[in-house]
Amino acid sequence: MAAKAVGVDLNKKLLNLQAGEHLKPEFVKINPQHTIPTLVDNGFALWESRAILVYLVEKYGKTDSLYPKCPKKRAVINQRLYFDMGTLYQSFANYYYPQVFAKAPADPEAFKKIEAAFEFLNTFLEGQEYAAGDSLTVADIALVASVSTFEVAKFDISKYENVNKWYENAKKVTPGWEENWAGCQEFKKYFD
Repeated sequence: MAAKAVGVDLNKKLLNLQAGEHLKPEFVKINPQHTIPTLVDNGFALWESRAILVYLVEKYGKTDSLYPKCPKKRAVINQRLYFDMGTLYQSFANYYYPQVFAKAPADPEAFKKIEAAFEFLNTFLEGQEYAAGDSLTVADIALVASVSTFEVAKFDISKYENVNKWYENAKKVTPGWEENWAGCQEFKKYFD
C-alpha cells in the first residue's frame, strides 16, 4: 500500500512458505531472518513491513505528508507504528498463530490481550479520522493492514466504535487497499 501511495511499482515475488521457499539459501542470503515481506531496491535489502513502508515513503515520496518531518508529528506516527508491531499485531500472532499453525486450543488470556489492544486503538482514535494526525500517514497504512487481518480472522471490530469508523474510512482512502484485501482473502483460508 505504501508503494502505491508513492507511485512505485513493485516486482513482487510470492514465496511458498509451506514449501520452505523462504529458507532457501538465495533468500536467506538476502534476509538472514527469512521473514516476509522483504524489499530489494537496487541491491539494498530491507525486511519488516513497517520499516519498508517508512523507507519507501522517505525515498520515493514526493512530499512528506505520509511521514511528516515535524518531530512531534513523526513521534506520534512512530508510536502508532510501534504499537501496531509490538501490541496490536503481536496480540494477533499470540492468539491466532498457535491455533492456525499448531492446532492449539484458543487461549482466553491471549484473546483478552487482543481486546485490550483494540481498546487502546479505540482510545487513540477518539475524535480522529486518522491514526496519527489529520491526514493519511504510514501509521494508517500499517494499522489498516493489521486490522484487516483481524477481520479475516472473524474478530468483531464493530465492538470498537472509533476503530470501526476509522477502518471503514481507511479502506476507502488508502491507496492499494484492494490489493491488500486480496492478500487477506488468501490468508482467510486458515480461518474457514
